[in-house]
Amino acid sequence: MNKLLIFTAPSGAGKTTIVRHLLTRFEELAFSVSATTRARRPNEIEGKDYYFLSLAQFKTLVRDGAFLEWEEVYENKFYGTLRSEVERLWNLGKCVVFDIDVKGAESIKNIYPDQALAIFVKPPSFEVLVKRLEMRRTENEDSFASRVHRAKEELLFQDNFDAVLLNDDLQRTLQEAEKMVSRFIQI
Repeated sequence: MNKLLIFTAPSGAGKTTIVRHLLTRFEELAFSVSATTRARRPNEIEGKDYYFLSLAQFKTLVRDGAFLEWEEVYENKFYGTLRSEVERLWNLGKCVVFDIDVKGAESIKNIYPDQALAIFVKPPSFEVLVKRLEMRRTENEDSFASRVHRAKEELLFQDNFDAVLLNDDLQRTLQEAEKMVSRFIQI
């Protein structure tokens, strides 16, 4: 059976760190690269971190039904999961891993309810989450405020997923994530 492993959380909760760790531990996993219209950050690689698209390209793909899910996360900043990406990884015999926002995670889980394990990564507190975002220094004042507001809303969705993974101690969290993944891919 083709499987999906979905990690979701507000920005700064640690989902990307967890996903990167798991990809080094399980050869059965492959990362689903999302498409986005946001600008590429330093050190990001096309096709590895994201598929970077123009707004026009993204809207054309939406119109053509190329996405499993997509969303305008911030004004004119769209993110989405291409159907072709999931099919490509399944054709390689991989369990597809997502590092995705809450709404996208819900959409994918709804499309593949029996094939997906959706895990919400929870920060120790909202205050810790805000500090983590501040430490990134990747946002201007307006986008930071928008990200914090969105994070507060997304924290309310944790009960909509199959499991909640508290990220209060990174090593313990990584070990717990490994156990969850191991159980899921063995089923």
